[in-house]
Order: sequence, then structure tokens, then C-alpha cells
Amino acid sequence: MNGWSARFYDTFLSPTESAGLRAWRRALLSATRGPTLEIGAGTGLNLPLYPSPGPSHLTLSEPSDAMRAQLSAKLSAQPPPFATTLRSHGAERIPDPDDSYETVVCTLVLCTVPDPAAVLAEVRRVLRPTGRLLFIEHVAAAGAWRTGQRLLEPVWRPLAGGCCLTRETLPAISAAGFEVVDVSHDHLPRAPGFLRTSIRGTARPRGKGGARGV
Repeated sequence: MNGWSARFYDTFLSPTESAGLRAWRRALLSATRGPTLEIGAGTGLNLPLYPSPGPSHLTLSEPSDAMRAQLSAKLSAQPPPFATTLRSHGAERIPDPDDSYETVVCTLVLCTVPDPAAVLAEVRRVLRPTGRLLFIEHVAAAGAWRTGQRLLEPVWRPLAGGCCLTRETLPAISAAGFEVVDVSHDHLPRAPGFLRTSIRGTARPRGKGGARGV
């Protein structure tokens, strides 16, 4: 994401955060446990919402220099009460061994990455068999709104750091080898109409020899 987009990211999301997205984040993050990776950690909007005692260790990855600078400043100003590492890698290649994490957090990320399938494959690789992917994503709408998204997307993407309006994210999660444990289909509160359609929930890796039901 470019410097201009990163500078105004928190301001742009502020009405939606106040109207309910912040509460969604907090509820989602309450399920974090063990070593945790947050991909596309952005400016750190999730950071103060992790539970206490929280993860045993939190790794934050953010490839955008401008976003990561804001995240680093927040970490310095108010360090969380658990060990934290900040890294600059993208999610297409996660520099960790297989089965490294019990939790991976992904909020408003899969709309922006160039290759969602590659990202989800890496997430599945680094998750333990008993691990969980926690996600909140805006996705393609239905009906007339989807037509509008398609028309707007060529203009929106360069302004919003590559954000795609028409991603079919839930099928992509399933196709990447995850079982969706629970999912809510909702509308991001007070978001522009073309960004409102959203999903949030939990998925676990299929076929990793040990994953069990919740």
C-alpha cells in the first residue's frame, strides 16, 4: 500500500470500526491461542484487541513500509502484554517451518493480496493440525451491487493499495484445504455500499493428521 493510502487508512475505517467492526475484531481475536501469526497486520488496528493473557507469542507480518511504520510506532507506544515480533514479509512466502502456529489471523487482507490461493496455501502449511484460521473479509456482493463493484474496481484498486472488490473469498478458503468451522455473512457497518458485503469466521486445515472438531 502506498504512503498516501496508508496515511489515511485508520481515518477511512474509523466510522466502520466505531459502528461495529472493532467489536467484530475483538470477538474474533478472543479465540487466539498459542503461537499466533497475523498476516497483513497493517497499521495495527487489531493490536489492542488481543485478549489477555493472549497468544503465547504474536508474530505480525506487514509488507508495506508505510503501514509497518505506523504499526511499529503503536508497538513502541503501547507494547502488548505478550512477546511480539514484527516482520516485513508478504504472506505468499512465510519464512517459518510447517506447523509453526496454532492461530493465524487474517482481517481485511485477502482482498488485497495478488494471489489469495498462494497465501492460503502458506497459511495452511504453517498451521498446526489443531490450528485455526480466524478471518474477517469483505467479499463480492450479489446482484446489482456486484455489477457496480466490477465497474468500480479498475478505479478503486490503485487508490486502495490493490484492494479487489469482487473476491470470492469463502470458496477460496475451502479450495485451499480448509474446513470452515463457522461463518457469519453480514454487512460491514457504515462502510460504503461497495465494501459492505463481508464474511467472518473460523476455519481449520483439512487432512493434516490430527485436526479435531471444536
